[in-house]
Amino acid sequence: MSSETVALKNIKHSDFSEHGNNAMKASYGKLMMWFFIISDALTFSGFLVSYGFARFKYIDSWPIADEVFTHFPFLHGVEAPMYYVAFMTFILIVSSVTMVLAVDAGHNMQKNKVILYMFLTIIFGAIFVGSQAWEWNTFIKGDYGALETRGGQILQFINSDTGKRAPIKDFSVKLDSDRLNHNPSVGVWYQTESSLPSFSLDEVKEGFKLNNNLLVRVQKLDSMGKKVVLNRSESLSKIQDAVGVVEGANLIHNEYGHRLFADFFFFITGFHGFHVFSGVVINIIIFFNVIIGTYEKRGHYEMVEKVGLYWHFVDLVWVFVFTFFYLV
Repeated sequence: MSSETVALKNIKHSDFSEHGNNAMKASYGKLMMWFFIISDALTFSGFLVSYGFARFKYIDSWPIADEVFTHFPFLHGVEAPMYYVAFMTFILIVSSVTMVLAVDAGHNMQKNKVILYMFLTIIFGAIFVGSQAWEWNTFIKGDYGALETRGGQILQFINSDTGKRAPIKDFSVKLDSDRLNHNPSVGVWYQTESSLPSFSLDEVKEGFKLNNNLLVRVQKLDSMGKKVVLNRSESLSKIQDAVGVVEGANLIHNEYGHRLFADFFFFITGFHGFHVFSGVVINIIIFFNVIIGTYEKRGHYEMVEKVGLYWHFVDLVWVFVFTFFYLV
C-alpha cells in the first residue's frame, strides 16, 4: 500500500465536514441566508436609488414629510410630525436587540431565555407591522384635501391667519346638485369611476370665495426652498384651473404632492412591511420549535441565529427607508 493511500485513510471525517459541509467555517444554511440577504439588499438599493432620481426630478412638487406624517394614534387633532414614525423605528431597533439576546442565549444553550427574547421580538415585530398598516390607512384617507389641475398640479389651501393648511371640509359649502358615479348602468356604458369625494369642485370653489383668509399654495419652491403661496387675487384666479377634488393618496392621485411619492411609498414600505411580516411568521415557527425542545435535542440553536440574520437585515433596511422617506 502506497504512502499516499495510508495518508488518505488517516484523514478524519471531521476534516471533510469542516471543509465540505462547512465551507468558509459556516454552515450552508448560513451561507444561503447571506446570499439571500445580499440579493435582497441589491433589490432594495435599486428601489431607493429610483426614489432618489424621481425626487430630484420633481423636487418642486415633492411632498414635505413633516406635513404628511403628522398623526399619532388616539391623539386626534394633535399635530405630531414624525413622532409616530420615530416610535416605529425605535420599536424595530429594540426588536433587533431582543433578537441579539435570543441568539446569545442560544449559544449558551439557555432555552428559557431564548423563549423569552424571541417572544419579545415577535411582539415588537407585530407592533411595527400593525403601525405600518395604520400609517397606510391614514395616508390613504388624507387629512386636508386639495384641488388638482388638468396638468396634474396640486393646489393646497392655506389659512393666512395661522399659516397652516386648511382642510376643505372646514370651508366648503353644500350646493343643491345631484352627484352620480359613472357605472355600467348610469353614465357612460362600460365605464366606472372611484367613489366621489366628500365635496364637489364647485362646492370647494364657492367656499373658497366666501373665505377671504384662504390662500392657494402651489407646487413650486421659492428661493428659500419653501412652497410658494399665492396672494388672494392670484389664488382666486388659480382655482379656476382646477378640474377635480383630491382627498388622500393612492396610485393615481395624491393630495400632498406628486403622485410618484405615493407610488414609491406604497411599494417600498409595502415591500419592507411584507419582509417584516414574513419575519414575524418565521419567528413564530422557530419560537414554537424552541418551546418543544427541537433545537435542544439537536444540541444547537443555529436556526435562531439564521432567522436573526434575516431580522437584522430588515431592521437595517428600515433605517435607510426611514432616512430617505422621512428625514431627507
